[in-house]
Amino acid sequence: MSQVTTQPSVDQIWEWLDAVPDPEIPVISLVDLGIIRGVEWQGGTLVVSVTPTYSGCPATAIINLDIETALRDHGLDKIQLKTQIAPPWTTDWMSEKGRAKLEEFGIAPPQAAGGPERCPNCQSKNVTRVSQFGSTPCKAHWRCQDCLEPFDYFKCI
Repeated sequence: MSQVTTQPSVDQIWEWLDAVPDPEIPVISLVDLGIIRGVEWQGGTLVVSVTPTYSGCPATAIINLDIETALRDHGLDKIQLKTQIAPPWTTDWMSEKGRAKLEEFGIAPPQAAGGPERCPNCQSKNVTRVSQFGSTPCKAHWRCQDCLEPFDYFKCI
């Protein structure tokens, strides 16, 4: 794509970033995950602040590459990605839209009580934790006692 000659609005850039999926859970965008903390123009350079879900997240490099690729695909070439580690990311930053998408996908969204309130498959409240460790470090493995389906639960952080 050719270089942009006028600066797109910050709102437009947020829309573009809302289309960038999380590499580990592609049903949710990086915006819905809450890790994109800020977007601003500074002297002709677009600065995007990103807070990783945790300091050892293996997807951080891919996330940064995906953000940069999406913005370059829209014609931006002066981009600075800034890692913002304070305050640390929390599941409270996830959007309601993102939480709903997780559940539709079969992953129980984080709950303040420390476990899922219901099975994302059949909505039963009869669920049991199988393991504190799930398919990724930010998820735990649970099972519904009614439909007998296993499912991931996105841990509160």
